[in-house]
Amino acid sequence: MIPHKTSGSDAQHRVYHCLVTIVQLRAFLAAMDLGSFTAAADELDITQASVSELIARLERELGAPLFTRGGRRLVPTEAAHALRAHAGQAVGAIDNGVESVRALRSLEGGTCTFGVLRNAAYYDLGDLVQTFHRRHPLVKVRLVGLNSALVATSIAAGELEAGVVVLPVEEAGLRITPLFRDEVLFASSERSPDAGPLTIAEVAERKLVLYDAYAGWSDPTRRQLRARARLEGLTLDPAIEVEHVETALSVVASGAADTIVSRTIAESPGFPDGILLTPFAEPLHDTIALVQREGATLSPATQRLSDLAQDMLRERVARHAGRIAAGDSPVDAQE
Repeated sequence: MIPHKTSGSDAQHRVYHCLVTIVQLRAFLAAMDLGSFTAAADELDITQASVSELIARLERELGAPLFTRGGRRLVPTEAAHALRAHAGQAVGAIDNGVESVRALRSLEGGTCTFGVLRNAAYYDLGDLVQTFHRRHPLVKVRLVGLNSALVATSIAAGELEAGVVVLPVEEAGLRITPLFRDEVLFASSERSPDAGPLTIAEVAERKLVLYDAYAGWSDPTRRQLRARARLEGLTLDPAIEVEHVETALSVVASGAADTIVSRTIAESPGFPDGILLTPFAEPLHDTIALVQREGATLSPATQRLSDLAQDMLRERVARHAGRIAAGDSPVDAQE
């Protein structure tokens, strides 16, 4: 770095003109990670002399040696260790910026990984993959539909880039953006809504069939229900556990047990006849949210898929609000 003294009122400050380049930082990172200029040259597809010159220029700019040369492997100096994280961030930021600009023109390949809540079709996300693939046919898509608790765990572990989930989930390592709330109702073939809103004490006394058996009490809606029961010293113990909400609703329609269900599912065209829906005395809601790993930058393809999912959910919310305003909600009419 070359110091340059300013004049006038700024004479006490020094402005540094840094001539460090991304090419130099790439050479430094490769040499540090691989342990030799030769290996770095092979990685970058340039000559060993070019790597050596790039590192030498970088050392001159920094005014400090970065490697102790000699032996079979380069030994990084204290200055190299101090530079490593910042150099990685700088190169990563440039790579992400270039990739984003390319993505503005077209998505010509790559793979996006995205998670959705198990009942995604009820939230008008059933056509998410088809719509995305029509627009970007060269991009591979891995769409995982599991219980929200499992989707969140996969995102935190880096197995998925992002996803749409129901809250609450374990938030460690995640960035969460709430999108909208969906009321949860009690579904029964015999308990009439005319009896008034349902208390958690009454739920604890009912024979229950609960879905998402694999996730169990990790399921976000179940977690909320059990937390309320525990506050009142009550225990919830379902008589039947099944994997899919459709199976649970079939059991409810037969009169064998009761369950809980979101308003979105209750208002779907295929919702079974004869099931009565009652709100909770203390309203219960699922919060639908977009989740991604904290500190991670989404790939352009996954970012595009994430934006599409949000647009589709917003359209659904707007349509639902219009139906409510027009008095065309089957649940509201029933209640």
